[in-house]
Amino acid sequence: MHLQWRGSAPVNLRQTLSILQRGVGDPTIRLQPSEAWLAFTTSQGDATLRIVPAANRQDFRFSAWGPGAARALQHGSDLLGARDDWTGFDAPEFAGTLPDLVRRSRATHRQLRLPRTGRVFDHAAGAVLEQRVTGIEANYAWRWLIRYYGRPAPGPAPEGLRLFPLPEHVAGIPRWQWQQARVEQTRAATLIRLSQAASRLERWAELELSQSLPGVAAPGTLEAALLSISGIGPWTVAETLQRSHGATDHVSVGDYHLSGFVGQLLVGRRIDDADMIRLLEPYTGHRQRVIRLLQLSGQRKQAFGPRYAPEDHRNR
Repeated sequence: MHLQWRGSAPVNLRQTLSILQRGVGDPTIRLQPSEAWLAFTTSQGDATLRIVPAANRQDFRFSAWGPGAARALQHGSDLLGARDDWTGFDAPEFAGTLPDLVRRSRATHRQLRLPRTGRVFDHAAGAVLEQRVTGIEANYAWRWLIRYYGRPAPGPAPEGLRLFPLPEHVAGIPRWQWQQARVEQTRAATLIRLSQAASRLERWAELELSQSLPGVAAPGTLEAALLSISGIGPWTVAETLQRSHGATDHVSVGDYHLSGFVGQLLVGRRIDDADMIRLLEPYTGHRQRVIRLLQLSGQRKQAFGPRYAPEDHRNR
């Protein structure tokens, strides 16, 4: 199945979809400037989606395979920010209040969009895997689960493209295999609880996406439902909704690096979460846009001390 789509403005494919990729070896996505392949499940079944931009980066060709192909095509444009409206952010009265670094980054990255996938379970699971461990450890666990419990992507997909496991498969993983995946008991238990709630979370997500205004992520009940799962807090919710709903204002409070990064770039020193929230308060409604532009600015936080060392949980 195929579909042609024209956006209202050019879109940088790789920049926009990079937030969905968990490490360079993520088996669920292949991302290049010239094309993207994604494998995911939909309410109608598994799907493989290929996105190819034209030279103008405004016209795109979507191709999909699998039982969920029609559903993937129906919402494919949301992956490219079809409902991500930057009008208020770019309005002179708001843009004039932004730090110089953010304005310069926006001028350089006009083709950035915030994608929304409509999916909750796999994004929340990926965020849980990242809780209190290094990216190396989290990405290893993500790949391990997909390798042993995922499914091959349908259709003529690139070799190795696979889907994240279904909730019922995650819920049934025995403890000794969690240890092989380097996931300790705390995160494993949270993932099992998340899996048991997955079906109602996905229903709420679909309902709220259908009712939300373009460019507005107002999770409400979904956010409360996620927070009701033991082991899931504001950081995991923010990391999930940034991907599932294209949330424009959810900040990943509690991130090991984020507040120090934001403080270093905006005020020249490291700050804590409370100071970061106060610093970003004038940009409420667009705080995630500000953070994404800071991340694309080319500036980096100064590193001090030894790198955080990964832990081996296989014998725990």
